Amino acid sequence: MRRAAAPSDEACGLCAAPLGERHDHVLDDRDESLLCACRACVLLFGEGTGHFRPVPSRRLRLDGVRPQDLGAPVGLAFFTVAADGTVSARYPSPAGAAGWTVDPDAWAGAVAACPPLGELRPHVEALLVNTLNGADERWLVPVTDCHRLVAAVRMSWKGLSGGTRVRPEIEAFFARLAEGGQP
Repeated sequence: MRRAAAPSDEACGLCAAPLGERHDHVLDDRDESLLCACRACVLLFGEGTGHFRPVPSRRLRLDGVRPQDLGAPVGLAFFTVAADGTVSARYPSPAGAAGWTVDPDAWAGAVAACPPLGELRPHVEALLVNTLNGADERWLVPVTDCHRLVAAVRMSWKGLSGGTRVRPEIEAFFARLAEGGQP
């Protein structure tokens, strides 16, 4: 029986085994939901086995891609590729992740300028960009990092402009990413 683990459960969303603080994730292709997963389930239900896909852990700093060329109306966004090649962009907001569809020609230009973008695994990896307040961050990351950033923005946002806590949260997130840690 499949059970989706709540964040406080610390249990595998596939077999209900207890999980540690650091654990893996899988994406359910049926509804694009992310599930916490134990290592055994990630290996058992790994790529090529049914509708679950493991979320990779690679994090790679990129250059060559200009977020403004992708039509990003905001300075903090992440881009994912669907199995059909459609590219979606989302940005953290106090209400969650809002988004738009990226122009295919703009994405093709970004891939030409930054070849690792052509290797993004559908739905489970993302291009994450931050140009807020003069930042110049462009990363290939697991999609779970993007969801962590959305949660950090939601939890720290106050008032109409974000208040005083959201900016330090975003900066700390990218600092941990640059240090090689999990944000």
